[in-house]
Amino acid sequence: MRKLTYFIATSVDGFIGAPDGDGDFFNQWLDPEYTAALAAEYPETLPTHAHAMFGIPEDFRARHFDTVVMGRGTYEPGLKAGFTSPYAHLDQYVASRSLATAPDPAVKVIGGDVVAQVRRLKEEPGLGIWLCGGADLAGQLVEEIDEFVVKTYPVFLGSGMPMSRAGFGLRALELTGFTTYGGGQTIATYARKR
Repeated sequence: MRKLTYFIATSVDGFIGAPDGDGDFFNQWLDPEYTAALAAEYPETLPTHAHAMFGIPEDFRARHFDTVVMGRGTYEPGLKAGFTSPYAHLDQYVASRSLATAPDPAVKVIGGDVVAQVRRLKEEPGLGIWLCGGADLAGQLVEEIDEFVVKTYPVFLGSGMPMSRAGFGLRALELTGFTTYGGGQTIATYARKR
């Protein structure tokens, strides 16, 4: 069975974006060492249109994921910028209650019972599934998440969009990896204890 991995950027106080969900401010902490590490280890998590900028060849091989699931709020900024298929190198799914059809045939819309549909995806053969965001979708899928890869940036926000709106619950995790970078960023990997 494939793993669902919540691969997400956050502030040190656990926010993935401003109160309106905008997380573009994290880009100011994308120094060369850190971006090179991301491009080498997680090339599939970078938008297709940015691959050349990060030195990712067209024929790169995905290391972790071949599928991405994102909420409508995560999909929308790229859509507004004209990127109807932001991760064209992956199977793309957008969970939405309001979007009936995707503006691009490469993107599939998940409506209704998102949990059941993600469970079906997990049963299909292939690499892992990347849960790209956001807080509402992570809250709906929290019991399906098998792994967390948390990229923490050296900034304290005080408020904003949380990592998840799952509600209180003790969900045990095991730290399986931790890397620090010279710019103050860290990447922590946690496996779900079942």
